[in-house]
Amino acid sequence: MAEKQAPYRTTRRGFVGGAIATGVILAARAGAAPSTPDTTGGATIALPALPYDESALAPYISQETIALHYGKHHKAYVDNTNKLIDGTDLAGASLEDVVKAAAGKPDKKGLFNNSAQVWNHTFYWKSLSPKGGGQPTGKLLDMIKSDFGDFAKFKDDLAKAAVTQFGSGWAWLVLEGGKLKIEQTPNAETPMTAAGKKPLLTIDVWEHAYYVDYRNKRPDYVTAVLDKLVNWEFAAQNLG
Repeated sequence: MAEKQAPYRTTRRGFVGGAIATGVILAARAGAAPSTPDTTGGATIALPALPYDESALAPYISQETIALHYGKHHKAYVDNTNKLIDGTDLAGASLEDVVKAAAGKPDKKGLFNNSAQVWNHTFYWKSLSPKGGGQPTGKLLDMIKSDFGDFAKFKDDLAKAAVTQFGSGWAWLVLEGGKLKIEQTPNAETPMTAAGKKPLLTIDVWEHAYYVDYRNKRPDYVTAVLDKLVNWEFAAQNLG
C-alpha cells in the first residue's frame, strides 16, 4: 500500500556506496553511544542506543534499513528537538515533558513533530526483538482473548490498523480504562499525550521503516513484524 509521501528512492548498492549513507551507517554502528547533537547550549535529549545490533533484525528488517531509519531519521529528530529547545524553558526537561508541553499547540508544532518522533521511534525499537513473534503469554494473552475474542482476531485487527493507516503514521496497542485497544495515529501523533491511555506496543508505518526492504508492500512488512519481530515481553512489561 503506497503512502502519500514520495518513496525514498535508492538502491542497496547506491545507498551503501554513497557518502551520506556511509556516515549514516557509521553513526548507526556506533549506536551504543548516545548522540551528541551540535547545539549551542549542549544536548539535552540523547539518541538512545538500539536495544540490539543494527543487523539483528535481518532478514525481516535489514541492516541497511536500520542504518537509514535509526542513524539518519531518528537521529535527525533528536538533533532538531535539541535545537528547538535550546535557550528555552524546556531546555533540560525530559523528552516526555517536552512532547507533552508541545502537544496541541500550533506555535510549537515543529517541536512536537520532532520530539514526539523521538519518543515514538524509541518506543518502536523496543517493540521489536530478534527473538520476537509468536504470541504473548500470561496476563497479556488473557486480556487479548477477553478484549478481542481470540489472539488470531487481535493479530488481524492490529495488522489491519497498520496496513490501512493512510499516509505516514503508527499502529498502537494501548491500555485504556482497563481494556486493550488498537489505535492508528498519523505522522508524529502519539497516544502517550492522551490522558488515560498507556501505549504498550507500536508498529511504525512511515515509508522509511520498510521501503528499502519491501518497497511499497507495506502488508508484507507488517506481516514480518507480527510473525517474526514483535516484542510481546516489552508489551507485557508496559501492561504491568
